[in-house]
Amino acid sequence: MTAPAPSSPPPAPRPGAIYFVGRALLRPLFQVLYRPRIVGRENIPARGAVLLASNHLGALDTVIIPTSARRPVQFLIKSAYFTGPGVIGRLKRWFFRSIGGVPVYRAAGRDARAALDAGSGILRAGGVFAVFPEGTRSRDGKLHEGHGGAAWMARATGAAVVPVGLIGTGAPTPFGHLRRGQPRLEVRFGEPLDLADLEGVPDGKARREITERTMAAIARLSGQERSGIVNATSRD
Repeated sequence: MTAPAPSSPPPAPRPGAIYFVGRALLRPLFQVLYRPRIVGRENIPARGAVLLASNHLGALDTVIIPTSARRPVQFLIKSAYFTGPGVIGRLKRWFFRSIGGVPVYRAAGRDARAALDAGSGILRAGGVFAVFPEGTRSRDGKLHEGHGGAAWMARATGAAVVPVGLIGTGAPTPFGHLRRGQPRLEVRFGEPLDLADLEGVPDGKARREITERTMAAIARLSGQERSGIVNATSRD
């Protein structure tokens, strides 16, 4: 008996109308509330797969990056937002699917690999996918060591890797820019990393080098001190 052909992976989720409506509303709102300084938006390639790799300071990060970027940006989103019961649960599922969210379980093994595969699917479809290589937000303000998932996706898909440095998003104060001495919220998009010299390098070594170059670039953009350790101070 001939074995059945393996099923093809589901199509990569794409942002729907709610994403573009929400972004159009939030951009002017953020300008009023925070007046963010956006630097290097032109560094995001206008076409093709792009992996944005950013530091992670607060909950605002997953909103301020898409509203600052020149193209639609998709993120991993906690699976709990896709599994709630009742009317509220259905509304959450509709909303997060509408914005192209990718559910991820906080676990290792198959669940972690499924999240990487989902992100890679978005990149292979020519989209823009954003990740936080630290894994969780920094509670001490330092930039912690990066995990290898971003490098794995970059290596597997050939996506352009654009580092992002966020400043002041940890505990932003509405209208803080109107107060003397209040630091300005900033989103800094760096130039795509040059990884051409890693062609032909064994995968494990190449991924480690991509991770290090990514974190070094993020540190330069954000101005953060690097801790030299994996971030284990937060679960969100």
